[in-house]
Amino acid sequence: MELWRICRLFLLAALVSGICILGCEGEDSDYMSALGDPGMKRDSLRVAIESWNQCNEVGEEAPNSGSPRMADCFNLIDQVEVKHLVDEKDNRLGILNVSYAGIKTKSVDRYAAKKEIYLGNKCQVEDKPRPWQFWMVMLKSGNTDTYASRCPKNGERYGPFPMESRFPCFGDGCMNMPLMYHNYTSLEGDNNSSLKGSFYGTWDLDANVTDGVLPGNGTSYYSVTWEKEIGKGSWIYHHLLKTSPKYPWLMLYLRADATTGFSGGYHYQTRGMLKIVPESPNFKVKFRLDIKQGGGPHSQFYLMDIGSCWKNNGQPCDGNVTSDVTRYSEMIINPEVGYSWCKPDDFKHCPPYHTLPNGTRINRTDVENFPYDAYHVYCSPGNAEYPEEPFNLCDAFSNPQPQEILQILPHPVWGDYGYPTKRGEGWIGDPRTWELDVGRLSQSLYFYQDPGAEPVKRHWPSIDLGTEIYVSSQEQVAEWTVSDFDVLVPKE
Repeated sequence: MELWRICRLFLLAALVSGICILGCEGEDSDYMSALGDPGMKRDSLRVAIESWNQCNEVGEEAPNSGSPRMADCFNLIDQVEVKHLVDEKDNRLGILNVSYAGIKTKSVDRYAAKKEIYLGNKCQVEDKPRPWQFWMVMLKSGNTDTYASRCPKNGERYGPFPMESRFPCFGDGCMNMPLMYHNYTSLEGDNNSSLKGSFYGTWDLDANVTDGVLPGNGTSYYSVTWEKEIGKGSWIYHHLLKTSPKYPWLMLYLRADATTGFSGGYHYQTRGMLKIVPESPNFKVKFRLDIKQGGGPHSQFYLMDIGSCWKNNGQPCDGNVTSDVTRYSEMIINPEVGYSWCKPDDFKHCPPYHTLPNGTRINRTDVENFPYDAYHVYCSPGNAEYPEEPFNLCDAFSNPQPQEILQILPHPVWGDYGYPTKRGEGWIGDPRTWELDVGRLSQSLYFYQDPGAEPVKRHWPSIDLGTEIYVSSQEQVAEWTVSDFDVLVPKE
């Protein structure tokens, strides 16, 4: 039989039987996954957890928890044996045990960064175009002791200075790391047909949460549990975050970070899941999100949060915290935070212009056409020399270097990119599978550069979702699940 007839018969048979010949990474055969674990479908899981204080440092380790980096990485052998690659000795490494694993430094902050690389090496999977390590769960507390001078101001040492209402702190020690507990992934269910594991803990160091149950009043709490049927579907990541009177500003995200280099918000080498760093405008993000509890009116739940770093002159970041600038774009999906600070009578909280999908720019002074309600807030980096007046500078303390933030809200102008167009879409009781044209949207958004600088190629080494419960006067609980997460880039 002629070769072309054989190929035709094979393709027909493949279509009937459901075999995937091309475009297995997604429905669009022109795209492929940028992740080491496309769609969260790999049975042999790689997941890690990290914790930071307000300025993305550690400061000091929590009692008996070691440096706040842990990993759960394993290979599933013949679908009947879980072979872990990281043990409890690895996960409890801390500054008091600097000789083990070859991690040598007197800095608690640098120890955590080096421990992440050490764990990444143990978890690493060889792949093309480069190896990858793990999904990253990120914890952060907004507590800030202004008298302790632990956080720099736009990368420069600063302080001490009097307490301010925007910086919660109950006193000495308020910037502590949380206690961390870990249920290593194990076989579960009928005939050991599923896998389950978790990280959990609290920032309240005098609390006992070892039973892994949501505590009562007065105790902060976090947990991330992952479950999967062997050989079927996606991992389901169940997230829970609870604030307390002592810790009213907490964050919990699930991140896909670059496998090497500086991820958004850090000046240390990080490790992650993105074996290809996506570049605007050519990438999409897919995931399923089911929000169970919202976290109250101050929960800035991010449907999508992307982070990058470049200098104001367009050069890439190199770890210099005075000239590097973290850039964030975030969509807040919580309808209780549906108001916009960007207003036609006070547009210092607006970006200088809005760009339509066809490239047309609308200046923020155009009160008839600028979509003010589409923007929650924009703030300029603290080291920008020529911000367009009037301007609002970003918080100078919550990153190790200056930062630029653009937060958007559900609005019809974002519908062309697959984002929600009205408040409440995708919120509690409305679980959805999203396919967002993040690359094209991120190319159209305003980010500051010095006048005359060559427009930067926008790479995004951090892509995540989750919530930031911002200084809530009452205890709040946020709860949600994420599955089927993927980042798609053009095959070429």
